[in-house]
Amino acid sequence: MTKLASLTNRLPLAALLLTLTAAISSCSRYNANGSTSMWGIIILVLDVLALFDVFRQQWTIGKKILWAAIIFFFPLGGLIIYYLFAGRGKASV
Repeated sequence: MTKLASLTNRLPLAALLLTLTAAISSCSRYNANGSTSMWGIIILVLDVLALFDVFRQQWTIGKKILWAAIIFFFPLGGLIIYYLFAGRGKASV
């Protein structure tokens, strides 16, 4: 029951992030002249930070690879899903 309660506490944030995802994903990651847009750089930096965080966790190798694949293949959506639902604990340094 506490798992369900903690999940329902995250729903307003998830709804906000999904709305922002729809707005951002409609924009291209590249400008008209072929250079990278600011959104593309921000998403890249956040994805790299999330991947570092995944591999610092004390999880099994299978779980680490699964989360890394989700973040890699779905850069924006995977990032949001990871930070909302991964159940991350404190990582050992």
